[in-house]
Amino acid sequence: MAEVSTIAVVGAGAWGTALAQAAARAGRKVLLWGRDPDLIATIEREWENPRYLPGVRLEPAVRPLANVSGLAAADALLLAVPAQTLRLVCTLLPAAPAPLVICAKGFERATGGRLSAVAAEVCPGRPVAVLSGPNFAREVAEGLPGATTLACADADLGRALAEALGGMSFRVYWTEDVIGVEVGGAVKNVLAIAAGMVMGRGLGENARAALITRGLAELARLGEALGARRETMTGLSGLGDLVLTATSPTSRNASFGMAIGRGADPQALAAAPGALVEGVATAGAVVRLAARHGTEVPICEAVDAILEHRIGIDDALAALMSRPIRPEAADPAPAAPRSDAGAGSRDRSP
Repeated sequence: MAEVSTIAVVGAGAWGTALAQAAARAGRKVLLWGRDPDLIATIEREWENPRYLPGVRLEPAVRPLANVSGLAAADALLLAVPAQTLRLVCTLLPAAPAPLVICAKGFERATGGRLSAVAAEVCPGRPVAVLSGPNFAREVAEGLPGATTLACADADLGRALAEALGGMSFRVYWTEDVIGVEVGGAVKNVLAIAAGMVMGRGLGENARAALITRGLAELARLGEALGARRETMTGLSGLGDLVLTATSPTSRNASFGMAIGRGADPQALAAAPGALVEGVATAGAVVRLAARHGTEVPICEAVDAILEHRIGIDDALAALMSRPIRPEAADPAPAAPRSDAGAGSRDRSP
């Protein structure tokens, strides 16, 4: 592909603003677009995003953009919007050949589809890549060191995008395993809610370590059933992201789980103004996807049941602890993946 000199970030939340900072530090011209014109005007006036990243000055190369048509000037678009709004946002994008890089984590709740499949459906013919890893927005925005993974079925395009976005403080690795990177980013949010429940319930560090380890096994089983590579599950977008979000109260998903562990009502929490916990919308989709592919995900099932008020935390824990004892490496083999529309298959295409 041609040189990536201008990058547009679609979504002016914390993560979108952080990615704009990273792209600017990598030497790119950056367009930062958001659906709220008042927020864009504020960012342009104050040269920071006071709603989502107060106190972080924008890099000089970032240009706030209010008119969505201006996105047509970009060589690549980073879609940093909530997973459940991705379909709608894709319908707003101007027609252009520039590749789309999905920077959200989750499955579409209504269809169970991977987000790359959603983007490919709405914007046919445009290359689609996925960016996911162990990254807190504020740290990336402030230029603290970190790393992430960019997945693209077209290896040359993936490498070009990774090199365009990566810099001294934000290292971007690339892979062709789109499915693996998407599964890691989606499932780890559900597991982080579970880890938060363990912390909030005061069940101890041993329990949290066991949950993270067995959760990784669930993530790997589902990924392999969909056609992902196991090594991706133990990389930045799998194990790396799981460790970050399941061990830090800074994580929205972990802090959400902590509140539930202390007795808060999950549905009331999720309905609170400003709440955006991607694992809540993803939990049911993960369970349904696993069922379609004959894959066991008992921790994710427990989280979904708790969120839907079908079971309490103590009963869910008792059910998990009473599962049959077996050799650690004797996880059930994943069933052969089915070609469900939007749910992933063994080909590595989005």
